[in-house]
Amino acid sequence: MALIPPKTTSMNFAFALRRELADRAQKYAQAEGLPHCLSYGEAPIVCFAPYEDDRRHGNFLPASYTSILANPAWSKRLAKVHTQGRRSLPVTERGRWRELDTCTSSDALLMNVFCNPGLSRNGNVSALLGSDPGASPCYGYKARVPLVNGRFDRTEVDLRLGNLLVEAKLTENDFQNAEKGVLLAYRDFSDVFDWEQLPQTQNRFLSYQLLRNVLAAYALQYSFCVLVDARRPDLADAWYTVMKCVKPIELRTKLRISTWQEVALAAPPALRGFLSVKYGIVGQ
Repeated sequence: MALIPPKTTSMNFAFALRRELADRAQKYAQAEGLPHCLSYGEAPIVCFAPYEDDRRHGNFLPASYTSILANPAWSKRLAKVHTQGRRSLPVTERGRWRELDTCTSSDALLMNVFCNPGLSRNGNVSALLGSDPGASPCYGYKARVPLVNGRFDRTEVDLRLGNLLVEAKLTENDFQNAEKGVLLAYRDFSDVFDWEQLPQTQNRFLSYQLLRNVLAAYALQYSFCVLVDARRPDLADAWYTVMKCVKPIELRTKLRISTWQEVALAAPPALRGFLSVKYGIVGQ
């Protein structure tokens, strides 16, 4: 049985990054005069609100936000309700805060990058990730992962770019975990993984999101990439631990990891500058 890394290590990295992003977001909001508020608590998070005419949103680069509003499938993602908003944030005239309003939202960062019109024009990020050039981003893609009983699990993947699936993380503590019975119910689980070597407790498998997304890539014959921040080596280590347990050699060649910093280096100048100032993501 694989050893389980200390959870406190992941939480420390996550907490430090949340603090940095909140500090940067507050300075950014003040410098740009953007409507925003702070969550309650000792380590407040910045939540941005859209302008009254919806022409701009402080959590998004203007060019990316314009593209999002012009695409109904993309703009639908903006409506995701912040599940803890009523308890942790001041009352808003909109009724509810949205998940993508928060400065720590990995979904907001993902859309800032991949909805940016300059990204598809230069093609550098597609080359970095190994995705199909010119592929239109699909967010919250519902992959069909076969189960032992003949049915399918409609696993939600953060992003699909052609034949590439992407799981994006920023300040999340980990990749979640699940009871072993949940994973053993997937048809291809034992064919894909040397499951005895996977990180686990007596009753649960760790890194559940990674496991199910690898299974989705296997079933669809797609590639799969984990996108993390270079300031989160704990998440990278968790991915490498899972990767080494993948049995099919062909599938292993379709698995990769990249960082937001590498994406920033390949991004167009305006997007690169935004990522540097607001997120502290500097190309490496």
